[in-house]
Amino acid sequence: MMVVDAEYWKQIEAARKDLKALIVSQKCAPIMLRLAFHDAGTYDAKTKTGGPNGSIRFELSNPGNNGIKVGVDFCEQVKAKHPKITYADLYQLAGVVAVEVTEIGRA
Repeated sequence: MMVVDAEYWKQIEAARKDLKALIVSQKCAPIMLRLAFHDAGTYDAKTKTGGPNGSIRFELSNPGNNGIKVGVDFCEQVKAKHPKITYADLYQLAGVVAVEVTEIGRA
């Protein structure tokens, strides 16, 4: 199990800024929100397994994930700058930031 320490939080905050700049400049909020949703969408209430775990990057050939590679590729740019952040955290953070930069996040 991973420990979230002060250094990890610094990486998260730096990644948040980079994601915001990327999402605004590339106008990719919808695909980032979809990426976060699809990564989390594997949760199974009966077995209490799945959920946001970063595995979506291995499931891009699934027809339901068509087009999500664009979001994965954008996130790779941020991951390269902040390698300690897990893919699970990065994809969910991308979804949060996507909502924040839209009108939905201002409601």
